Amino acid sequence: MTIILILLVLAALAFWLVLKKKNMDIWFFSYLKNVLSRPKVEGPVHVMFCFVDHYEPQWRNDDIEIERARVDRWFKDYPLMAEQHKDADGHMPKHSFFYPEEEYRYEHLAKLSDMCYRGFGEIEIHLHHDKDTPENFTNVMTNFANTLHNDHGALPVHPETGQIMYAFIHGNWALDNSLPNGYMCGIDNELPLLKQTGCYVDMTLPSAPSPAQTTKVNAIYYATGKPGGCKAHDKGVDVEVGKAATGDLMLIQGPLGVALKWRTPKGLPRIENSDVRKTMPPLKSRVDQWVNSHIHVKGKPEWVFIKVHTHGTQEADMDTLLGQARHDMHTYLETKYNDGDNYVLHYVSAREMYNIVKAAEAGESGDPNLYRDFVLPKPSFMPL
Repeated sequence: MTIILILLVLAALAFWLVLKKKNMDIWFFSYLKNVLSRPKVEGPVHVMFCFVDHYEPQWRNDDIEIERARVDRWFKDYPLMAEQHKDADGHMPKHSFFYPEEEYRYEHLAKLSDMCYRGFGEIEIHLHHDKDTPENFTNVMTNFANTLHNDHGALPVHPETGQIMYAFIHGNWALDNSLPNGYMCGIDNELPLLKQTGCYVDMTLPSAPSPAQTTKVNAIYYATGKPGGCKAHDKGVDVEVGKAATGDLMLIQGPLGVALKWRTPKGLPRIENSDVRKTMPPLKSRVDQWVNSHIHVKGKPEWVFIKVHTHGTQEADMDTLLGQARHDMHTYLETKYNDGDNYVLHYVSAREMYNIVKAAEAGESGDPNLYRDFVLPKPSFMPL
């Protein structure tokens, strides 16, 4: 008996060390709890699918011609791919381009705005910063939102307040100073500043295996900033049907978990973190896991929200994101998850996903397609 107990302790210790090595100790047990508490749903499940892109034309590069080639590849090939696919509402896939403020060039945004004008997506805000101050951050975000709206027709205006609104992804996953030693941010209590400058939703997460990953997983929730503190979004209050909004900021997370059917060459399970690229292709088993992660508004399990992400301007990944692998992913979504009986598929932008979440929170029912502009209207965008 003693030997068995010793072996069990050693096995538990080894398992814990594996979790620590990949920062899975942050989220693994929350994930298990999430798996065990997934609801059963009667009737068709509406699947909202959103593809967000940390769209960085200057990635590891200071050559303007390389930037142009990256943007032009998307400008040419994305419409050719997207036009071949439709959801239950007749909408094409809608790519959400989260554009970095520090990489702004008028010519790139003009092309993206033209694509969005033609219905291929929407533009939102991405930012990499370090050792920042609240004053500078506020000015940068406000000015960039004004530029995107006034010069490119991007970003919605709140119908009641008149404020320009934006969805946000933090560079290097460091939302609210969540990396050790404040790396790649520098601002404690960043969430109220985002709210103040017009941010309506954050879509940074999941960030595993980064240490910036939160304990809360597979969730749509509100987080409240902590004066003088950081990583306030580690926990929060679930968005719930019939409950009023609370806190500083809504966060919509993408699926996070352990992929038992998608394994490493050594046969080990991988971390499913919603990332799509050449080395992390959108396989059918991954699509199934995204749906089965069952991210929803509490009290509305028949509406499922899937947000996956990529870094779309990196050359090595473009064939996956614009070619056959992407076609195969959409074809699989449009067949298995759009049969009209068990599933109904809706391609949504980041803004539309937020609006449908708010409709669920408000107790609305029926077809989510009715609520794509529930709170925030569609931006006008500009043709070339």
